[in-house]
Amino acid sequence: MHNTQKALAALTAAATIIGLAACGGGDSTASKGSTGDTSKASLVFWGWDTGHTMSSLIKDFEKKNPGITVKFNNTGTASDTQTALSNAIAAGKGAPDVVMLEDPTVTQFAVTGDLADLSQFGATKLADDFTAGPWNKLQHNNKPYALPIDSGPEMFFYNDAVFKKAGVDGTKIKTWDDYYEAAKKVKAIGSYMTNNSGSSMEYQPFTAQAWQAGAHPWKVNGENITISMTKDAGMKKYIAFQQKLIDEDLIDTKTANWSDSWNRELNDGTIASLTIGGWMPVNLMNGAPDQAGNWRVAALPQWTEGAKAAAEDGGSALAVVSQSKQQAAAYKFAEYLTHGKGAQTMADTGTFPSLKSILNSKDFTDPDTAANKKVNAYFGGQNVNKILAESAQRKVTKFSYLPYNPYAQSSFGDQISKAYSKDITLEQAFANYGKALTDHGNQQGYTVTNKG
Repeated sequence: MHNTQKALAALTAAATIIGLAACGGGDSTASKGSTGDTSKASLVFWGWDTGHTMSSLIKDFEKKNPGITVKFNNTGTASDTQTALSNAIAAGKGAPDVVMLEDPTVTQFAVTGDLADLSQFGATKLADDFTAGPWNKLQHNNKPYALPIDSGPEMFFYNDAVFKKAGVDGTKIKTWDDYYEAAKKVKAIGSYMTNNSGSSMEYQPFTAQAWQAGAHPWKVNGENITISMTKDAGMKKYIAFQQKLIDEDLIDTKTANWSDSWNRELNDGTIASLTIGGWMPVNLMNGAPDQAGNWRVAALPQWTEGAKAAAEDGGSALAVVSQSKQQAAAYKFAEYLTHGKGAQTMADTGTFPSLKSILNSKDFTDPDTAANKKVNAYFGGQNVNKILAESAQRKVTKFSYLPYNPYAQSSFGDQISKAYSKDITLEQAFANYGKALTDHGNQQGYTVTNKG
């Protein structure tokens, strides 16, 4: 359920989320909750409503479950929701039964015991029904703490008109080496292959691209965390490639994602491609209307020719809060919205699905539906959903986020932007970033080891 509003709210989230100590009151809060009656409850649900579908979804759920009522509190944005949940947890009361969270923040609340372990309700049996990327992000200690609403496979979007002007065949960019060679040709005609200013808005693409490179910049084992920004093999690969793009002036290092300049440069062809989540088509259609018919989408370039490594960028999920005294009914509602009929309703109203059954359905990839016709026309006649669905179901390695993800995002911009302005090397910037993450984690009560 990613959109520009959510992306622009990310900085606010990073600045306002209250840090939760690793040794804080999660377990005591969790003990106050209980399973309750699976067929009788009055639930409170917090989240945002991008598709304006919650009212009808809740009505359908209540019709099928007459003993359960659901009160939806639209908490505005992802950042607002996280802040409100943090405040309720700190107060020890007032939290909802079900909460919508962005995928990277689930660990933050799971590690402190403030979300219910969903394996007790049978959630583990659903694992193979969801695509691996979203499912894997919601695990803590190999147990699910939320159910994925949507998916955001990292994709390669490119402006075919600009590429052709530069003498580049986008369909032949299969590896990152191919991408590099294309970037030189694109620069020769006065455009940039892509943008990256190292701002906090580039944090999520960084995690996705590092993930695809097989990197583990951090590893979380309960309250023990290991940071390895410059020694990890995947990170070395990622840093070396990005440094080459910076040194040779092959990317726009002054423009941040989601800025007015970004949309303007996408619209006039200055930025010729993006590696970003599969939810991007509607944002391109709105932000770069003058390029209708020119953009294309493909799977990510690979580090090894012939490989099919994938990663996720963005996504949201539903979790059951430990304070809830109605956890069984809360899980029933969460499962309906993510795995039951509600999941189809959300897919029909624009959410990019994480359920394999929807991704593989004829309706989802049918080029003749009204919605698909509009998107496909913008992308030069490609069957966009078919391409996205194939990438979404590729295998991914396991990747976890830090339990203080909002800080990780805000400090990313503070540290990494200095490399894109050429004040320091990217390796030094990531070393500084690793130290900042280590210091913050230790201050929050975690045991963090920095391997450099």
